[in-house]
Amino acid sequence: MAKRTSLKLTDDRQRQLERASEIVASGPDDDPPMSVVIDAALAHLIESKENIDDARDDLEPTTIQRFNTSVIGLRYRTSIESRWR
Repeated sequence: MAKRTSLKLTDDRQRQLERASEIVASGPDDDPPMSVVIDAALAHLIESKENIDDARDDLEPTTIQRFNTSVIGLRYRTSIESRWR
């Protein structure tokens, strides 16, 4: 991963940050800093991947695939792949 000194906020990225901010906020009047929203999103992504990997031992492949997202998805018979990027 390349380190960058700035983050370009496209309209789509700004909308995503606003939606994520609403999820992270402790109430309707809370406006969390962008760093808190990004940290929460990263933590969620990592935990989701770990949870899906752990569930593979206990659940059928078709059940696991129901939890696939546009970011994390498992395909059986071929490989585990990340659809992000």
